[in-house]
Amino acid sequence: MLVLLASIFVVHIATCIMLFVSTIANVWVVSDDIHGSVGLWKNCTIGGCDNVLSYASEDALKAVQAFMILSIIFSVISLVVFVFQLFTMEKGNRFFLSGATMLVCWLCIMVGVSIYTHHYAGGYGTSYFKSHHGYSFILTWICFCFSFIIGVLYLVLRKK
Repeated sequence: MLVLLASIFVVHIATCIMLFVSTIANVWVVSDDIHGSVGLWKNCTIGGCDNVLSYASEDALKAVQAFMILSIIFSVISLVVFVFQLFTMEKGNRFFLSGATMLVCWLCIMVGVSIYTHHYAGGYGTSYFKSHHGYSFILTWICFCFSFIIGVLYLVLRKK
């Protein structure tokens, strides 16, 4: 049981770190033609980065930014609640609060990445540039899977 709790804790910490990195890094879309990348916050090329995201619809991008920040917040809250419950909860009880909070994190990731995928799946939005998804986009989908698994495991896990 201790090994299971430790492994869930490690995966949860890894998920928090990956969410933080994927939200901050500006590598959601990588262009092959202009040798640059676009993230949630900046547009970077060889010459440097600027805050103008010309490919993006402002409202959709702000929604993605908000949901990704919310997912980080709920993931960290879930981790703190798990540690708190681990030391204060009686034996035989389940980690309902930490599981529910992690599933809210999962929901925020799902909404944010779904909006991004719907609006920007074609890359820059023009046919002039060849582009593909960067590591931030892929990390976010990995966090999506991990947060769901961790949330469900918290809900079914009993403290022994």
